[in-house]
Amino acid sequence: MNFIQALILAIIEGLTEFLPVSSTGHMIIGSSIMGIASDPFVKLFTICIQLGAILSVVVLYFKRFFKSINFYIKLVIAFIPAAVFGVLLSDKIDQMLESPLTVGISLVIGGVILLFVDKWFNHPTINEEAEINYLTALKIGFFQCLAMIPGVSRSGASIVGGMSQKLSRKVAAEFSFFLAVPTMFAATGKKLLDFYKEGHAISHEQIQILAFGNVVAFIIALLAIKSFIGYLNKNGFKLFGWYRIVVGLAIIALILSGHQLSII
Repeated sequence: MNFIQALILAIIEGLTEFLPVSSTGHMIIGSSIMGIASDPFVKLFTICIQLGAILSVVVLYFKRFFKSINFYIKLVIAFIPAAVFGVLLSDKIDQMLESPLTVGISLVIGGVILLFVDKWFNHPTINEEAEINYLTALKIGFFQCLAMIPGVSRSGASIVGGMSQKLSRKVAAEFSFFLAVPTMFAATGKKLLDFYKEGHAISHEQIQILAFGNVVAFIIALLAIKSFIGYLNKNGFKLFGWYRIVVGLAIIALILSGHQLSII
């Protein structure tokens, strides 16, 4: 993996992490097209640079993270399902991460859901993060677990989960952003530990590539978050739904026509 490839994947991550289109799915396809997806370091890179994007949330919503202990309790409660299922299903998740076909199918199914989600959940009663109770936070955490399937989208699953619990689109999106912080810290730590347990070592150049990727993802994500919130408030999810369907069908068509997108 070189710096140009790292730049491309980091831009993809920064643009897609907070959109309901699956950043992991896009990076799997991007790295597959570049022919580097089977490299263990690339798999590590695609997880670790998500942390850089997520840190943009801490910068943009800095005051929220020092508002109250209750805020952190809700994040911990919402994080628990992903922590449990992430450990229990670790091997299965790694297998699915090697399947562009899984990404394509998940993109299509998720896209269809996004076409209708604004109509299904159009009477929100929770318009502030402080109104979210512990049980609601836990339910949103279970929705986030769906994103362990590549192509589902962590932000999409948790936002839809929040809206199903009567959160407004804005509050659901912001809580999804907040929940990403402990989730991606844990995912990055686990991936690094697994990488070393498998007998791999990170070279000095790879450390530079990881740092570079995180910085790029952080900067791009800073620009993407507020644009997404503004667009979401005005227009809802339909555009993202159609985008997912088109991209998902294109991936499936390429695979079925014999193009080598598989990275197994």
